[in-house]
Amino acid sequence: MTAHHELEQALENLESTLRSVDLWNTARPEPEAFDSREPFCVDRMELPQWLRYVFIPRLQALIDARATLPATCQVAPAAEAYLQASRTSTRAVVVAAVAEVDRIVTEA
Repeated sequence: MTAHHELEQALENLESTLRSVDLWNTARPEPEAFDSREPFCVDRMELPQWLRYVFIPRLQALIDARATLPATCQVAPAAEAYLQASRTSTRAVVVAAVAEVDRIVTEA
């Protein structure tokens, strides 16, 4: 299995996971929110918005183009921090799904 195919499956799993814990149906950010220069657009988006409208689409575009993947990916710690006040089960499944994306990108 290629890294692109494995990553595509991991992104599908991440979307499914976000849906299952009600973190997918977030409002689309205003256009200027995408101009943020902060990591994960923290100054203009909640993490679930960033995952849905920035992270997943950008990685999907790389997959579709069969482009080179980033050298590293370390989003799981941000997900862990964002979800620290959430139920343990919610935090665990989301962080695991994000960590799998991190692993695939970093090992590709």
